This record gives sequence, structure tokens and C-alpha cells, in this order.
Amino acid sequence: MVAAREAPDLTVEVDSAGTAGYHIGEPPDVRSQEAARRRGYDLSTLRARIVEPQDFERFDFILAMDRENLAALQQRAPLGRRERVRLFLEFGEDSDVTEVPDPYYGGPEWI
Repeated sequence: MVAAREAPDLTVEVDSAGTAGYHIGEPPDVRSQEAARRRGYDLSTLRARIVEPQDFERFDFILAMDRENLAALQQRAPLGRRERVRLFLEFGEDSDVTEVPDPYYGGPEWI
């Protein structure tokens, strides 16, 4: 959305990975898939994976949803790449909320 509005020629690649291997190989949570579907995105072919060392080279930003994952990612990041690891909501509209609530511990209203 930002790319289309601010820089129409910008190509943005987005991926998702976890800091722990709890769900490796599984599809996204059904609530996440439904929320994405309502917004025009199909997540059905995605499978969970863990953050890999090459991700810190491949992506300009590695965005963490909360401070616990931020710390885990900063520890894994090679020297010279830690500045790429940021909190997701740093890029959101002005808000007092700094962390994304974990949808596994909430109801459908969180998605």
C-alpha cells in the first residue's frame, strides 16, 4: 500500500519466519489465512520456517512483532546487520502500542 502510494515503481518482497521451530512446515493459522483472504491475499501455499542466517543478507529489514523476538533476532544477526532488525510497529502510524499482540493467545478480534 505504501509502495503504491509513495513509490509506484518500488517492488516489495515480504516473507515470514519464526524465531522458534514450533510450527515448521505447517500452514499459517486459519485465523491469519482468513484475515489475509479478506484483504485479498492467499496464504494457503505458505509454510512456517525458522529465520535463517541468509535472511539477514537477503532482506533490508527483519521486523519483529515484540521485544522478545526482537532480542532473539538481534542475537542471531551478524555484525553489521543488527541495524536491519526492528520492531514492526516502528513503521506504523503514531500509536502508543509498540508490540503486536500474539494472536495465538487472543480471539478473532485480534486479527
